Parts: sequence; C-alpha cells; structure tokens
Amino acid sequence: MSTAYRGRFAPSPTGDLHLGSAAAALVAWCAAREAGGTFVVRIEDLDRPRLVAGAEERQLADLRWLGLDWDEGPDKGGASGPYRQSERAAAYAAALADLRTRGLVYPCDCSRREIAALVSAPHPGEDGPRYPGTCRASEPTRTWRRQPAWRFRVESGVTVVEDKLLGRFEQDVEARVGDFVVIRADAVPAYQLAVVVDDLAMRISEVVRGADLLDSTPRQILLARALDGTVPRHAHLPLVLAADGTRLAKREGGATIAELRAAGLSAPQLVGQLAAMLGLVTVEEGRAGLLPFELLGAGRLDRLAGQREVRWRPGQGIAD
Repeated sequence: MSTAYRGRFAPSPTGDLHLGSAAAALVAWCAAREAGGTFVVRIEDLDRPRLVAGAEERQLADLRWLGLDWDEGPDKGGASGPYRQSERAAAYAAALADLRTRGLVYPCDCSRREIAALVSAPHPGEDGPRYPGTCRASEPTRTWRRQPAWRFRVESGVTVVEDKLLGRFEQDVEARVGDFVVIRADAVPAYQLAVVVDDLAMRISEVVRGADLLDSTPRQILLARALDGTVPRHAHLPLVLAADGTRLAKREGGATIAELRAAGLSAPQLVGQLAAMLGLVTVEEGRAGLLPFELLGAGRLDRLAGQREVRWRPGQGIAD
C-alpha cells in the first residue's frame, strides 16, 4: 500500500467530542490506516470566543479512549506543525501576502446588514447573502469606514467536486456566494483560508469530514488552486442526526462521548454502535462490540457511498 496517503481529523475545541465528530474521526482513521498512510490531528481553535477551557484535552482523551491514535498532532509534534491553528498565524499571513501580490484579494468594509440590504435573495445560505461585489473595484487608497476584511475574487464558472462518497457536486461559487472573506475585519483568518493553508502545508491527500461542509468545498478548491497547491480528494460522510431527524447538537443530552462513557458504555460498544449506524457492519456485529482495527478491510468504507444522513438512537446506534 502507498504511504503517500495523509489524512486528518480537525476538531474545534468548543465543547466535548460529540457523536458526529467521533464518527468522522473513526472513518478518517480507518481510511488512513487502510491506506497504510499517516493520520494527523489538527486543532482548529481560531474562533476564540467559542473555545471551552479544557475541551482540547478532553477531545484528545476521548479519541484515545475510542482506540484511535495519530502520527502527528499537537501532543506529538511532526514535520508539518504546529498543529493548532492559533499557532499558525505566520502561515496565514504569508498566504494573504501571496494572494495580495497577485491581485486575487481586495479589502472590503461592508457589514452583513449592508450586504443584506443590497440583495434580494429572501433565503440566504448559512454564510449569509451572496456578496454583490460592492468593494471589488474600490480604489486601494480610499478611506475605510471601518477596519476592512479581505475578500477573494471569484470568477464566474462551475467548480466541480468529485466526492469519493457523494459523487459529482457542482457549484458556481460566484453565483452562489460571490467574493468571499478570507481574512475577517478583526484580522482573524476565515475558516476557508485557514483550512486550505493547513491542508496544503500538512500535505493532506484526502479530506474525510461531514456532508455539512460539502457546500464550502468549491471555495476551498478555488483557494488551493490560487495558492498553487494540490487539491486533496474529498469524502463527505453522512450527517449524524438525532432519532427524530433533527441535528445532533453538542448540547443535547447523551450526544457526547463523555456522557456515553459516564452512562457505562464501553469503547468497543460505542465503536460497534457507530459502525452499525454508519452501515459499516451489521446490527449484530455492532452490538457485539468492535475495536477500530476490526473495521479495516473488507471494503467496508465503500458502504458509505451515497448516504446523506444516518440517525443515532440512544442505546442502539443503529441506522434505519
């Protein structure tokens, strides 16, 4: 098997590890281990107001408890570190400087309220309404009303994601989102820029994560190409929903690994239930309990193809 494979799991320490993240970590680990490659853990901690004290340590402890290990990470180091985004400011500054030199970004002092007032879309996406390009042609010497953000110039045209699990996904980023923010007005790198810079620097060959992030993937592809990087493959996993079909939020009782541990569930039991919920194993195999390495091989990961969502049923963890 090729050792060129490099996968990663990149949690945000905004709370205890929840079931959706645990499922993503489990599949990402399996993909890396099946390929005989490297598994990286990276902490995405740029959203300072939402960080929870001690969450990083508890998340890493929960991963270990589940039987997952990693080759590079904040506690182990590695040639591609540092592995906390809060320690990678120089890399993001260098990427911005590169984009500025080539005229691929521009400053913008528009507020969300102002953008919303300019567009007619009644149902904006999760990132807000499409940016209409108000500041795109502004003179660089103009007087700014407030500290500007930096936006990436997007040209019209379809960007294609050949997702390993969900198939072909197309999006015209210019029509869907418009020029998007890469550095916020408070000088904090936006998620889109930070994740691309980190994945390129850490030579990630395949990104395994939840389907809720598929919509942002075309923007990340555009940025990776603009930074002359190799775009990683993508595999977007089904979303883990509660039994009633609602989002399985971190704040819901019984949704975190810590809560399930406290309730008496063993690591093999939880791994088995997660695997059964995802359809990687049968109900009977899942109920018997499994260690992560027992999921390797047999083409199990291929069974995830085409799934958009799965549902967690407390005490069962079995998909419909």
